[in-house]
Amino acid sequence: MSLTDTAIRNTKPKDKAYKLTDGKGLYLLVQPSGGKLWRFDYVFEGKRKTLALSG
Repeated sequence: MSLTDTAIRNTKPKDKAYKLTDGKGLYLLVQPSGGKLWRFDYVFEGKRKTLALSG
């Protein structure tokens, strides 16, 4: 599933948290409670980091 506006709006929570990704580090983390959180994974000095984005 890609990160289109329609796909994001139609996302439903599941028993466990899951990700909708764009394949380039950006993803939407969907929580079991229904919360949707934007995250961006990247590498800095050889270590994986995650940036949390808020709106």
